[in-house]
Amino acid sequence: MNFWPPFLFAGIKVARISDDWREADVELRQGRLNMNYVGTHFGGSLFAMTDPFYMIMLSNILGRDHVVWDKASSIEFLRPGRGTVKAQMHISDAMLDEIRANTMNDGDRFTPVWPVEIRDAGGELVARVHKTMYIRRGRDGRKRVGSKD
Repeated sequence: MNFWPPFLFAGIKVARISDDWREADVELRQGRLNMNYVGTHFGGSLFAMTDPFYMIMLSNILGRDHVVWDKASSIEFLRPGRGTVKAQMHISDAMLDEIRANTMNDGDRFTPVWPVEIRDAGGELVARVHKTMYIRRGRDGRKRVGSKD
């Protein structure tokens, strides 16, 4: 993912994705290509560093029995971001239990909203992204990237 053009050119680095797909750590180093007019992190880069992860993680955890999409996102800027900032996405047992309880029947839709915090090197909260997911049970009839059927 580190060579995916939207991440590569924004300076976003995937530091780690756990083997079980439950955690992802992402960082963004400040550079000339991702600074805004006043010399802090460009908000679009902060937003982009959280974009695809819950969808990718959940797709791998839940498998082909569930359809997972990003439905909506919003970002709340709390302080200027400078230097290296980091975000961690985590999927807990409680989140998975909630998904399964709300998508027990084919076609049941679940749209949880999960926050992702972006923090600077000192641990200060720079921004909070609210990710709204769309999850339902049942195949959507389309091939997945890399699938063999």
